[in-house]
Amino acid sequence: MALTESNSFENGTLAPEFSLQDVVTGKTINLQDLKGDKGTVVMFICNHCPFVVHVNMQLVKVANTYLNKGIGFVAISSNDINNYPQDRPELMKQVATNLKYPFPYLFDATQEVAKAYDAACTPDFYVFNADLKATYHGQLDSSRPGNGIPVSGDALRKAIDAVLNNEAPLENQKPSIGCNIKWK
Repeated sequence: MALTESNSFENGTLAPEFSLQDVVTGKTINLQDLKGDKGTVVMFICNHCPFVVHVNMQLVKVANTYLNKGIGFVAISSNDINNYPQDRPELMKQVATNLKYPFPYLFDATQEVAKAYDAACTPDFYVFNADLKATYHGQLDSSRPGNGIPVSGDALRKAIDAVLNNEAPLENQKPSIGCNIKWK
């Protein structure tokens, strides 16, 4: 596991479009299908990364808190499944079903979506406003496996609240830290 920080992603950048298969339903979903009326959260995650496993339940809680407030959510896995078979779509479906993900879990087989977002790690979080302009790119919170800080989702929650309240993007945006995306 290579410890990796998220790359910078400038506020105001328009969310790159995508069209990917949802591993649970088998349907192809694009950004316009899942964007929220007030904002959208795009998360790059995977099945096996201990940093994602550490926060998985909080991802479900955060999404369940904000989905009915006009915020859309999507999770994308872009890992190379030939070298990391635990991230195969059929296993993604198991994880999404077992954890009751309230958001689509999409597979980026070509890795083009991860490249378009300049995603670097899992987990990697992006928040966009109603116009799909970036307002946040950073960590879920300060908790990491083994550091003793409870998983709260506070940084992501503050970023979403800023969108909902039409406030300026958070000034102190700390990068996410996790496993590097497994490139082909």
